Amino acid sequence: MHPQIEDYALIGDQQTAALVGTDGSVDWLCLPRFDSAACFAKLLGDEDNGHWLIAPKGAERCTRRAYRPDTLVLDTEWETEDGSVRVTDLMPQRDRAPDLVRIVEGLSGEVTMHSVLRLRFDYGSIVPWMRRADGHRVAVAGPDAAWLRSEPEVRSWGQDFGTHAEFTVAAGEKVAFVLTWHPSHEPRPPLIDPFVALEHSVEDWRAWAAHCRYDGPHRDAVVRSLITLKALTYKPTGGIVAAPTTSLPEEPGGVRNWDYRFCWLRDSTLTLGALLSAGYLEEAEAWRDWLLRAVAGNPADLQIMYGLAGERRLPEFELPWLSGFAESTPVRIGNDAVNQLQLDVYGEVMDSLSLARLAGMHPQPQMWELQCALMDFLGTAWREPDEGLWEVRGGRRQFVHSKVMTWVALDRAVRTLEEHPELGGGDPDGWRALREEVHREVCEKGYDPERNTFTQSYGSRELDASLLLIPRLGFLPPDDPRVVGTVDAIGKELTRDGLVRRYSTEGDPVDGLPGGEGTFLVCSFWYADALHATGRAKEARELFERLVGLANDVGLLAEEYDPVAGHQLGNFPQAFSHIGLVNTALALFGNEGAG
Repeated sequence: MHPQIEDYALIGDQQTAALVGTDGSVDWLCLPRFDSAACFAKLLGDEDNGHWLIAPKGAERCTRRAYRPDTLVLDTEWETEDGSVRVTDLMPQRDRAPDLVRIVEGLSGEVTMHSVLRLRFDYGSIVPWMRRADGHRVAVAGPDAAWLRSEPEVRSWGQDFGTHAEFTVAAGEKVAFVLTWHPSHEPRPPLIDPFVALEHSVEDWRAWAAHCRYDGPHRDAVVRSLITLKALTYKPTGGIVAAPTTSLPEEPGGVRNWDYRFCWLRDSTLTLGALLSAGYLEEAEAWRDWLLRAVAGNPADLQIMYGLAGERRLPEFELPWLSGFAESTPVRIGNDAVNQLQLDVYGEVMDSLSLARLAGMHPQPQMWELQCALMDFLGTAWREPDEGLWEVRGGRRQFVHSKVMTWVALDRAVRTLEEHPELGGGDPDGWRALREEVHREVCEKGYDPERNTFTQSYGSRELDASLLLIPRLGFLPPDDPRVVGTVDAIGKELTRDGLVRRYSTEGDPVDGLPGGEGTFLVCSFWYADALHATGRAKEARELFERLVGLANDVGLLAEEYDPVAGHQLGNFPQAFSHIGLVNTALALFGNEGAG
C-alpha cells in the first residue's frame, strides 16, 4: 500500500530536511538546501526515484516511533520474532556539509537488518556513478557527490542500481551509518562522529525548547510545533519555508499540487506573533531581518514569496518522470504565484514591522523609510483587483481580505507615528483619511446585510475563511454583530464535519482549478480563535482539542485534512498549520499558559 502523508516524520539541520516513513525509509531529501533538487524522491514517485531503507529484514511498518522529548531526533522501533531494534535518525547542525545519520541499536535478542540506499540526484532522474574509496561508498553525478560509511564497517554490495547491506545487531550493539553530501568538485568534508553528533543534537534541541514560555494545556503540542518551525527555518538567512516538500496533493489524484519550499510574506505577522509570545526573540528578529532584506527595493515590485535568501525568480515547471504522490500529477517545481498581485502582503509587512517595534526589537536602518515607500505605493494600488490571499488562478477580484489588509497597513502606519513621532516623515493625515475610506468601502461593498456576513469579494455571495481574521486584525471588535454574523455564516457554510474550508470549490470556483481540496487546518485554528473572541469559549476549546488530535503520531500537521477519509493532505509539515496551533493555544490559554 502507498504510504499516507501522516506516515512521515521530519528530521533536519535548519538548512534542509528529510522525511522518514513508518517503514524506516527516508523518501524525501533535498541537498544542500530545502529548495535544492531531491536526491531521495520516492515520496513523489517510486523506489527507483531514490530512497534509503533501514529496517529489520522482511519487516514493514514499525511497531512504534517517537521523537526524543523536546528534540528533532527520531527513534523508530520494531518488535520482531527474533528480538527488538531501534533506528535513530537525525541531521546534526552542519559545520560545512550536510550529514544524515542513522544509528541502529539492538534492544533485545538478535535482529537481522537490511539497508538499501538508492541515491538519485536531480529529483530521481540521475543514477550516480558509484565507487569505493577509503572504506566508503562514493556516489558522483554532475555537481553532486555523496559519501556513505558505517561504524563499525558493514559489508555492502551493489545490486539493482542500489547499495545493499545486511547485518545483525544483538542487545546493546550499535551500528551507525552516515551519508554526507558535498559539491563534487570539492574534497570530502571532515568526518563527523555519529554518536557524538547524536549526543550534541539532543542537548542542543532540549536547550532550545527549554526557552519556551508557554506552560499551559497541550504544552507538548506547542513545543513540537515550535521545534517544527525552527526546523523549517533556513539558518543562514532566517527565512522560514512554508513546507519542506513540493506537490503533495490537496486532493489525491488531483492537480492541486504546489511547491511550498519558499518563504511567504503572508506568514510573517502570525509567525512573529507565535515566536515572540513563546519567548523566541532571536528567531523573531532573524525572520524580521529576512523580511526587510527580501522586500527592499521598489514597492511596486513587492512579491508575495521569495527564496530562502530572498531570491525573486522562482519559475514553475513540471517533472514528467515522477508519477506523483498517490498518482497525483503534475509534480511542480517553482511557483508561478510569485508573479501574482496580492495586495494583502503590504498589510502583512506593515503589521509585522509594527509588531517588531512593539516587542522592542532594535529597528534596522531605513526601516521606516521603507515602510513609507510601501504606503506611498499602496495609496493608489489598493483600488486594484488582485489574486488574494489564496493565490487564485481564476482571475483577479476585489477580495475583501485584501482590502482589510490595506486598512491594516494604514492603521499600523498611523499608530507607528503616533507612538514614535520622532520618526517623522510620512503622511499621517492622509493615511488617517484613507484608513476611514477603506473601512467605509469594505463595510459597504464587502458586506451582505441580508445574510449578515462579510463576503469573499465585493458583490459576491461566497464566503472566505480569511474573514475570520477581521476581529484579530482590529478591523472590527469581536462583539460587532457583523463579526458575529460572519463567524456564524462560516460555521454553517464553510465547515465540513466541523472543520473549515478556505472557500467553496463547488460549481465555478474562484481559483479556476478542477477538483476539490480538504479542510484547511490553519483556517480551522482561526475559527477556534474567532469562536473564543466572540464568547463561545467552550466550542473554541473543543475545536482546539480536536485539531491537536489530528496531528500524526509524532505531532506533525500537513496543510489540510480530509475528515471523510481521515487523512492529512497537502505539503507536510506545514508551517502555517503549526503557527496556527501555537497562536490558538496562546489565545485560548494565554493567561494560564504564558510564563
